[in-house]
Amino acid sequence: MINVSNLSIQFGKRILFQDVNLNFTPGNCYGIIGANGAGKSTFLKILSGEVENTKGTISMVPGERMSVLKQNHAEFDDQEVLVTVLMGHSELWQVMNEKDALYSKTEFTEEDGHKASELEEKFAEMNGWNAESEAASLLSGLGIREELHHVLLRNLEGKDKVKVLLAQALFGRPDNLLLDEPTNDLDLDTVNWLEGYLSNFDNTVLVVSHDRHFLDSICTHIVDIDFGKIQLFSGNYSFWYESSQLALRQMQTQNKKIEERRKELQEFIARFSANASKSKQTTSRKKMLEKLNIEEIRPSTRKYPGIIFTPGREPGNSILEVTNLGKSIHGTVLFRNLSFTMMKDDKIVFLSRNTRAMTALFEILKGHDEADEGTFIWGQTILKAYLPLEYDHLFQTDISLTDWLAQFSDDTSELYLRGYLGKMLFSGEEIYKKANVLSGGEKVRCMIARMMIRNANVMLLDSPTNHLDLESIQAFNNTLIKFKGNILMSSHDHEFIQTVCNRVIEIGPNGMIDKLMNYDDYINDERLKEQRQKLY
Repeated sequence: MINVSNLSIQFGKRILFQDVNLNFTPGNCYGIIGANGAGKSTFLKILSGEVENTKGTISMVPGERMSVLKQNHAEFDDQEVLVTVLMGHSELWQVMNEKDALYSKTEFTEEDGHKASELEEKFAEMNGWNAESEAASLLSGLGIREELHHVLLRNLEGKDKVKVLLAQALFGRPDNLLLDEPTNDLDLDTVNWLEGYLSNFDNTVLVVSHDRHFLDSICTHIVDIDFGKIQLFSGNYSFWYESSQLALRQMQTQNKKIEERRKELQEFIARFSANASKSKQTTSRKKMLEKLNIEEIRPSTRKYPGIIFTPGREPGNSILEVTNLGKSIHGTVLFRNLSFTMMKDDKIVFLSRNTRAMTALFEILKGHDEADEGTFIWGQTILKAYLPLEYDHLFQTDISLTDWLAQFSDDTSELYLRGYLGKMLFSGEEIYKKANVLSGGEKVRCMIARMMIRNANVMLLDSPTNHLDLESIQAFNNTLIKFKGNILMSSHDHEFIQTVCNRVIEIGPNGMIDKLMNYDDYINDERLKEQRQKLY
């Protein structure tokens, strides 16, 4: 359990939040949300002791252990993978080292024997005899093959380092677990494993994430940083979002009688209580929602970008024909014998265990790279808009945002460009910002404005939610659901895929699977699981 009492944090004259009083209790998972810069990661760092708070206290039950997902991926480069995980339980790791030091002594005294006996007792109490097998099991669950368990961390790929550090945080089932963006760089299968693991985790979890499906699957509460305060709400992210939107609509119709508004809120809560089956502790959540003080529901101060894609023309019957396409990089086969025909209304998600496969495919289809074999033909009515995985090179210039966007527009008038930048939340003097000083999220919003100007009828999207906050992801998601053209995309965002796409194509070095179904049906189809394994 973590107790937060009268907490405040201030940097110079800027107050992030103040007068925070919260209890985080075992058996619950708390999703921390807030606009970029609201202080989500700072709040976790205060709880862990990494950042000192301005005022107030943080306390845990004596003897409880806290574990934090490390963000420095190079910190353990000189350690073996399995050892790195074991180091996540610092007390156990210290006991193991002390034991080894004692038993390696050339002269073992009676005093050493007493000390060794004490250490062995501690070691047994902390389940030390099962430590290595537990660590190995975590690594395997996260997709780290057994032959990698004894290599140095520096020799792993970046995505595998993230998995090892996540295993380190989970190791030993800590009493209090703090996770800052744990799903970043994880493939969809690993995210699903983590959802299952945390759903059965009996201790206290606090997590910052931009993955809505992840938050919905694991969270019993939402911790909202807004209005300079931190408030706790029962339910998952979808409940918080829908209730916030309902409160906003009600605020905009002030002529409604208070009794009508109250009844509408009560009906909303009852409906959500009945559908609270997607994440853990359904019964307790229903009880919490039924007790919720509906006066607490209020509109968020967050701003949602105005993402609107309007095709300049309707695509014809001929959209895209791909025949026996293949691609290898440095001797590694990414995909081969890839053939499919894109039909009207198709919104396709491409899956692969090797994320480079999807990027290579999109670069080929956009004409930025060449396939090793095979052909593809776009229909004559097709106008494409592309959001690539890598776009930093487009921003290595000191021109203003209006001049940057003008490069991609037939109409270069400032008034016209301001409209698109304004939809992407660049207002006032911000449109004169230099392109080379933008944050990751600002760059993506500029890229989306660039796409909007195209009036395309086909979208190619390579990991489109990278660097976006929850508000931008939600707006992007809602727009793509309504988009009247075709979509080809890759994504790590479960909700994005499930709500947008109606067709799944999984590609690998040994072939492909092409199914006209939604994502949930695809990954849960037992008949397809063996076929999927054979792709790799």
